[in-house]
Amino acid sequence: MRRQTIIVLMTMLVIGSSAQVNIWEGTRVKKRVLLTPYIPAKRLAPAKTAIVCPGGSYFWHDTETEGHDVARWLQQNGMAAFVLNYRTAYVPAFVTHYRLVFRGTRYPDAQDDLRQAIRYVKSHADDYAVDTTAIGVMGFSAGGHLVMSAAELFAPADRPAFVAAVYPVVTMTEPCVHKRSRRGLLGDSRTGDRKLRDLLSLERHVPDDCPPVFLVNCADDPVVDYRNSVLLDSALTAHRVPHRYVQFRTGGHGFGASEVKGSAECRQWKEMFLEWIKTFGR
Repeated sequence: MRRQTIIVLMTMLVIGSSAQVNIWEGTRVKKRVLLTPYIPAKRLAPAKTAIVCPGGSYFWHDTETEGHDVARWLQQNGMAAFVLNYRTAYVPAFVTHYRLVFRGTRYPDAQDDLRQAIRYVKSHADDYAVDTTAIGVMGFSAGGHLVMSAAELFAPADRPAFVAAVYPVVTMTEPCVHKRSRRGLLGDSRTGDRKLRDLLSLERHVPDDCPPVFLVNCADDPVVDYRNSVLLDSALTAHRVPHRYVQFRTGGHGFGASEVKGSAECRQWKEMFLEWIKTFGR
């Protein structure tokens, strides 16, 4: 094992995560997009891995509940996790409509970041002691849309090995669309673009070779209409994609890996996911 790798791993064992890395460093993309690794301390084999994408309507991130708290929980349960601070439109784009004139951040920026994050983790698998055949993605709300779009829109070599989508945004066309996420993703000048809406309506583009999916939401979700997940479940079923869909009666939205948010019922999703992931790979 290389000396710098030993130093990195020792640091991770002490503080729980390693220093953040810029996934675009050394590339032609002059952006600073940070990835924070959380690597389990004890493992008998290369770890299964999830790149975690917090929600936030493609405008911002719920960094803790849907990001670092999730990564720490996965780490404590023997999985490696990487929190991706993918590009979002951010608050100025939410409170103004400057993207009617200027490009700003919009599709496909977040998707490009996730693709690069997958490539980065694969290329540094030895450094982090992760299983290259079990690098998946986990996303919440708009982050759920992002991770599912990776399974549908990326070339096979860049697709994740599995997807976990928790109360995800799914459609950009149906009446149950989450309009804020659509505006955040498409940009103000393109919200009416029918071709783009269709492309990013994930219920319409599930490939037959889609990776396995773990899908969770709540029937009482007041933010993202529960029918988003129903649409995705139906599409996955139609294409015979291996998946598990869990719909809770209560829990609402935004509970992430919290031990107090949502409901006792919906917080069961974490144990269900850990049981599901045992059946995947090694």
